[in-house]
Amino acid sequence: MTLADGSGRDGRVDGTSDATRDGGRPDGRRPRPPTGGRRPRYRLVRRLAGGVLGVVLLAGGVGGVVAWQEYSRLAEGLPTVDGLRTYQPPVMSRLYSGDDQIMAELAAERRIFVPYSAIPERVRNAFLAAEDQKFFTHGGVDPLAIIRAGLTDLMMHGSKHRPIGASTITQQVARIMLLGSNAVSMERKAKEALLAMRLEQTLSKQQILEIYLNEIYLGDGAYGIGAAAQTYFNKPLDQLDNAEAAFLGALPKSPTNYNPVRFPQAATGRRNWVLERMADLHAITPQEARAAEQEPLIPASFTRPGPVPGSEWFSEEVRRQLIDKYGINSTMEGGLSVHTSMDPHLQQVATTALHEGLMRYDRAHGGWRGPVTHLDDVDPHGDWASALARVGAPASMLTTWRLAVVLSAATGQVGWLEGKSPVIPRTGELPVRDRSWMRTGKGIATGDVVMIEPMADSSGVALRQVPRVEGALTTIDVRTGRVLAMVGGWSFRASQFNRVTQAARQPGSSFKPFVYLAAMEQGISPSQKFDDSPVSYGEWHPNNYEKDFWGPTMLHDALRESRNLVTIRLAAQIGMKSVADMAQKLDLVHSMPLVLPAALGAVETTVMREAGAYATLAAGGHLVTPTLIDDVKDRNGNVLWRAPGLQLGPMPATPVSPTSVPASPGVVSSGGVASGAVSSGAAPSVPVASALPPGGPDAATASDTGPVLQDTRPQVVSADSAYQVVTMLRDVIRRGTGVRAGAGIDQPVAGKTGTSQDFNDAWFAGFSPDLVTVVWIGFDTPQSLGRNETGGVIAGPIWNQVMKAALAERPRVDFRAPPGMRLAQYNTGMGMAIDAFKPDQQPGISVDMGAGAIGTLTAADTGAENMPDSESDMATAPGHGPVGNGVPGTVGQSSPGSSAPPVPSGGDIGMGGLY
Repeated sequence: MTLADGSGRDGRVDGTSDATRDGGRPDGRRPRPPTGGRRPRYRLVRRLAGGVLGVVLLAGGVGGVVAWQEYSRLAEGLPTVDGLRTYQPPVMSRLYSGDDQIMAELAAERRIFVPYSAIPERVRNAFLAAEDQKFFTHGGVDPLAIIRAGLTDLMMHGSKHRPIGASTITQQVARIMLLGSNAVSMERKAKEALLAMRLEQTLSKQQILEIYLNEIYLGDGAYGIGAAAQTYFNKPLDQLDNAEAAFLGALPKSPTNYNPVRFPQAATGRRNWVLERMADLHAITPQEARAAEQEPLIPASFTRPGPVPGSEWFSEEVRRQLIDKYGINSTMEGGLSVHTSMDPHLQQVATTALHEGLMRYDRAHGGWRGPVTHLDDVDPHGDWASALARVGAPASMLTTWRLAVVLSAATGQVGWLEGKSPVIPRTGELPVRDRSWMRTGKGIATGDVVMIEPMADSSGVALRQVPRVEGALTTIDVRTGRVLAMVGGWSFRASQFNRVTQAARQPGSSFKPFVYLAAMEQGISPSQKFDDSPVSYGEWHPNNYEKDFWGPTMLHDALRESRNLVTIRLAAQIGMKSVADMAQKLDLVHSMPLVLPAALGAVETTVMREAGAYATLAAGGHLVTPTLIDDVKDRNGNVLWRAPGLQLGPMPATPVSPTSVPASPGVVSSGGVASGAVSSGAAPSVPVASALPPGGPDAATASDTGPVLQDTRPQVVSADSAYQVVTMLRDVIRRGTGVRAGAGIDQPVAGKTGTSQDFNDAWFAGFSPDLVTVVWIGFDTPQSLGRNETGGVIAGPIWNQVMKAALAERPRVDFRAPPGMRLAQYNTGMGMAIDAFKPDQQPGISVDMGAGAIGTLTAADTGAENMPDSESDMATAPGHGPVGNGVPGTVGQSSPGSSAPPVPSGGDIGMGGLY
C-alpha cells in the first residue's frame, strides 16, 4: 500500500531505524551479532581433514617415489625371461650298446624331459592341487594367498616355525629358472613376484607348467616328473595311477621328509592329503580318492640303467670322447643319444677271460698274501654275521666275490652273507688245494676275513685273491673298426686308468710284422733269406730268444719263430726310415726313433693303436681307425656325428672294380696243397681265381636294386703286401710261437706274440678275417713277469678264450686274396710253408740283394752309442736318420733247405722284442 507521504509503508513501525538498517547503532558502532546467529560449522574438522589429506598426499608421493626407485632397482637387476621361450632343460645323455640296450646314463641332473602334451592330466592335477589351485586364473601371484600366509606368519612370530610360503607355480619357476636362490627374504619374494608377472606375459600357462614339472627336484636324484616316476615306481609317466600321481605331487613340499623309504607314514599322509585336495577340486571323485588312499605306498625298486656289467671301461672312454668333442655341458646335460659299438656278450666274455688269465698268473707266481682283515673272538655258532657285515669290501673285489670269515682254520669252514634285504648267512668249506696254498703263504687262522667266490654249480666255494699284475684287452671289427669289447684292467672301481687307450707300453715282437710289411712293400719276397748269425753294433749285442743261430733263414720262418737277428738285418736292409713311416701310416706310433732296436718293438704304443694296425693288415691295407661310437644324436633325434669309413652310396652304372675275393676252390688256404703245385723246392704257384666283389657276380654290374656299401678309408698299404704278411702270420699260429693261442680254433686266424725286454710286457695280437683281438699283460710299474713268461704263454690263452667265443656263432670266412696274387706251397728248408707271392716273385727263391757290397753297420747306424739306461727310456732315444742298406751275411740265390750249423750262443737279448 502507498501512503500519503509516498513512502509506500502503512505507517507501522518495524522496529528498525535507519542506523540499524545500515548495520550500526545510532551511535555509529556496529552491533554484536546475536548469540543464536549463523557461524561456519566444523571448521576445525575441515582444517584437520585438510591437513591429514595433505600429509597423506605428501607421504603417498614420497612413498611412490621411493617405491618407484626400489622397483627400478629391483627391476634393473632382474634376469630376462625371454630365454625361457626356447626352454631346453638339462637332460641326461644315454649310451646304448650295439644291441640298442641302455648301457649307461650321463647326467649332472637325472632328468627325463616330458613335453606338456605327454603329461597325463591326473599328474598335472595332482601338482596343481598340492601347489597352486588357482594356477590357471591368477596372473602370476596370488594376493589372497600372500595375505593368508602373512597373517599366519605374524601369529606364529617368535616360534621356530619356518615361514609359510605363498608362492605360485609361476613364482617357483621364476625362482628355479631365473633367480636360483632359496634365501628367505622380502627382497627375494619381491623379485619372484615381478618375474612371475613377466613370465605370465611372456609364456603361456602350459609352457610355464611344462617347465615346472620338468625342472623341479623330487628327491632321490630325480629331477622332473619323468625321472621321478621311474625312480619311485619303475614306470613310465603315463602308467601311474591316482595314488602314485598324488605321491609325486606331494614331494615338492619336502622330498627329504616325504621319502617313502625313510618316512613311509609321513609320505602316505601327505599323499592322502593331495588326494583329498584333488577330490575337492573335482579332479577325481571322492570314491576314487578313498580307493587311492587305501593303496599301500610301496615304491618298486628301480635300478638305474648301466653300466652294463663289465662295461665301465667302455662307458668311461665314450664319456671322455664326448667331452672332448662337445664339452662337459652338452655331454652331461644335452640329452645326447649315443649309440656305441659295444657287444654286451663279447664284453662279458672278454672281462671274464682277462680276470681268469690274471688270476691264473697270480696263483702261479706268488703265495697267499694274507686276509683282508681279522675278526677277534669269532664263534662258529655265534653271531659272526653281524661282525662280518661291518667289514667293508675292498674296491678291487669283483662283484661275484664275497667276503667270508674263517670259522675254523682246521676244517676250512667259512661263513659269508648273501643278499641285502634280508641278509642270509651261508657257510661252506674251502677246498684242500686252497688251504694248502694259504699255508705256503701267510697261513690261515680262525677269524680271518678272506675273499671267496661261491660256485654256481655246487655248494662249494673258491678262495680268491686280487692279482697284482694288470692287463688289457680289446676286440674290434676288421671291416668297420667298431670296438666290440674293451677291458682296461682288473677293476674299474679300484682304478679308472684305461690300459687299452692310456697305457703306452713296448709291443716287443708284436711289432715285427710291420717291419716285414715294409719289406713286402719294397718287393721283398716271403722266401727271401737273411742271415741268422751273431752280430754286434757298438755296445749293442742283440741275440735271439733261444740264444741259438740258424744261419740263412727265409723270412717266413723268421717271422713264424720270431727270430730277432733276421728282423734286425731286414730292418737294416730296408732302412729304419721305411719302418718308421710304415708304423706312422698305420697309426701304430705317433713317432719313433730311427734306430734298429725299434724294429724289435723298442717303441711305445697302446693296445688300441696296435689293434687298429693289425686290423689294417686284415682289411687289405685300408686304414682302420678304431671307433667306440657309431653315431651321436641330439635331443631331437638329429644326427650330430657318424663314424666315418663306410657309407651307403648309389650303385654305380659301370662294372665295379673288384677289390677283394674269397679264397677259391683249389687254392691252398689252410695247409693243403693247391692243385698243380709241387711240394718241394721253388714250386710253381697257383694263381687265385678271378676276383669278384663281396656281393658276388651280380654286384659287379649296374643295378637299381639299392645302395651299396662304399669303403672311403684310405689305402695306406697295398693289398698285395698286406695279404703276404697275413699269410705268414697264419703260420705263426699253426706251428709257430702262437700255437697256444690257436688251440681248438678251426677257423682261419693269424697273429703274433710279443714279449718286451726283460719280460716286462706280454702281448698277443691276432685276427680272423672279421675280428682283431689284442691282449696285453704286465705290471703298471714295469717289472719282469718272470723268466720265460712270454706273450704266447700268458696272453695267448686269454686271446684264445675270447676268439673262441667270438667266432663260435660266426660263419667260416677265409682271408680274401687280392686279384693277381699267387698262393703256393714250398719248402723253406725247415718244412713246408704256404705263402702269397706277387706276379714278379717266385716261391722259394731268394735273390741276391747285394751281398759283399755292404760294409759292417756302425754304432751310428743303430743308435747304440745313445742306448738308454733302461728299457722305459728306450722309446725316447733320439733318431739318427735312415740306416745304411748293408746287410752282413745276406745270402743270394740260396737253395731251399740250406742252413748253417749252430753257432755257440752268447751276447745280450735284443733290446725290444724277445719272442
